[in-house]
Amino acid sequence: MHSLNLGILAHVDAGKTSLTERLLFAAGVIDKLGRVDDGSTQTDTLALERQRGITIRAAVVSFAIGDLVVNLIDTPGHPDFIAEVERSLGVLDGAVLVVSAVEGVQPQTRILMRALRRLGVPTLIFVNKIDRAGAGYDAVLAQIAALLTPAVVAMGGVDDLGSQEASWRPFGSGDPQFTGRLTDVLTEHDDALLAAYVADASTLSYGMLWDGLTRYTKRSLVHPVYFGSAITGAGVDALTAGIAELLPAARGDASGPPAGRVFKIERGRAGEKIAYLRMFAGTLSARAPVAYGADKTGKVTAISVFDGGPPTPRATVRAGQIARVCGLADIQVGDAVGDSGPASGQRHFAPPTMEAAVTPVRAADRAALHVALAQLAEQDPLITLRQDDSRHETTVSLYGEVQQQVIQAMLADEFGIGVTFRVTTTICVERVLGTGTAAEFMGTGNPFQATVGLRVQPGPPGSGVRFRLEVELGSMPLAFIRAVEDTARDTLREGLHGWGVIDCTITLTHVGYVPPPPSGWSNLSSSGGDFRNLTPLVLMSALQQAGTQVCEPVSSIRLEIPESSARTVLTALARLGATQQAAVQDGERYVVEADIAAAQVGDLRQQLPALTGGEGILEAEFARYRPAASPPPVRPRTDHNPLDRTAYLLRVQRGLARSSAAQPGWPASGVRLARPGR
Repeated sequence: MHSLNLGILAHVDAGKTSLTERLLFAAGVIDKLGRVDDGSTQTDTLALERQRGITIRAAVVSFAIGDLVVNLIDTPGHPDFIAEVERSLGVLDGAVLVVSAVEGVQPQTRILMRALRRLGVPTLIFVNKIDRAGAGYDAVLAQIAALLTPAVVAMGGVDDLGSQEASWRPFGSGDPQFTGRLTDVLTEHDDALLAAYVADASTLSYGMLWDGLTRYTKRSLVHPVYFGSAITGAGVDALTAGIAELLPAARGDASGPPAGRVFKIERGRAGEKIAYLRMFAGTLSARAPVAYGADKTGKVTAISVFDGGPPTPRATVRAGQIARVCGLADIQVGDAVGDSGPASGQRHFAPPTMEAAVTPVRAADRAALHVALAQLAEQDPLITLRQDDSRHETTVSLYGEVQQQVIQAMLADEFGIGVTFRVTTTICVERVLGTGTAAEFMGTGNPFQATVGLRVQPGPPGSGVRFRLEVELGSMPLAFIRAVEDTARDTLREGLHGWGVIDCTITLTHVGYVPPPPSGWSNLSSSGGDFRNLTPLVLMSALQQAGTQVCEPVSSIRLEIPESSARTVLTALARLGATQQAAVQDGERYVVEADIAAAQVGDLRQQLPALTGGEGILEAEFARYRPAASPPPVRPRTDHNPLDRTAYLLRVQRGLARSSAAQPGWPASGVRLARPGR
């Protein structure tokens, strides 16, 4: 048996969950079709998904096509839940991108296709809803070629388009338009086919063309297009055959060292973590020790493999398969299991650009709220939490209002916690302007048993935070070096103005420690806590010397508006501070492209119906960060504020005193202030 890990992706309401249901029904996995509107589908399992009729969490189902096991990942279509799509992309062998025959190519469709093409994921396109009034064929194909990818081949036609009797009619070798289109698309990629066509077109057999279609679809260079209806089943059999014939099966050596990656986390009934794991190589066995994450080890206590139906308990999971595994308590989304395997990759979609403080309706729920939010965040790693103990509130990063509503409903339904959200604000970042260096040496007014020197300098856009050594690796215990690195990364979550610092390089330039005496640990020897407490002071001193610039997120927008509304819309864009890139007339409509501060996109979206008589279409996508206006916005700090040395040291001492009182005779997590003069 071969496996294929398949993603179903679409703009919200294009019908991908209904298509998943139809595929399961056709494969005999279910004996009755569920409906999104009734809340009876297999993959929308959360109560909130059933109530709202939208997919919130990615779900895995499995079915067989002959001897091929298809593990299908149904992902959310709403842009507020793009993180669920984000982590699924890296485990796919192929994808089906669903487009509505009525609405055509929509904003999220374009974003998803760009990501699939960037990653080289072989993709079939399924145009759904041919049975709906207003469905299109030629116009939708033209949109797909213009807005998604030019390398498309329609695999058939539609009879009775836009009616309940709409049916799929496959093309074949006897259709000259079909073979001509195949020839045109394939010769763009295959020099041998092109040479044969130029020499004598009659030598290109249908078999050669079909082989070329299969080869280049599997290489994500050509994208077959199917039309049909998930509700009536029209065209779904042809799509199923295309999945089996044109998409590549999972590859990987099951006999080698185990290598997998976690793409989803959920909690079981007893609160235990369940990790969804794609194996890329080797075999993972229950009860055998396994490394995972950066430096963790553990034992998998249970494995359930997706193998053509519901997950089945197994002793092992092998290369190419997807399984649910239990027992790895500290595992996180994106963690490698076993060997590092394929990298989790760069971020494929924009980060959240908004945040809001969330507070419990009942003050007594504060502690429970933080635990609940932490559990939601572990399922969605693009959500970040900022705990502000002085204000007794937690700030949550967000993609949009729908996500905020869902978080609020989940906290009430799953945890029994009522919450309110404060006004949503835009998340800015800080970029390092120059190079800064700082060092603290033992015995020179430094109260910790540690020496740390750091240099911080800007990195290229998109490089992230990189940590480098300018000291010999053996000059200090590795645990202390890791303590410096981990603390430095944590410290940069709040820069000089309180925003996260991005795209920079931190270099460890000086180290020093006091080793324990031969008899073992003593109050005079260094600990990891010394380095964790000293590093923020050193790093922020270096950052002050380097300087930072606050930058705001900018969205790239595309507007389709009636010609009669062009002047009004362009005036509104100028008033909102948009920078116009292009305005092209297309018949009776204008297509306007511009850049605008992400904070203004919501206002534009609200104004657009009135400005265009309800006929305007807006696409918005995160583009980049740009310097914010002066004076730069400042975000309140939630750390001990290492920018204020006296206050910082006082808070560290208080924390030490509380921890020591809680555990008499023991240092608080190894954290001690050095004796004066050392």
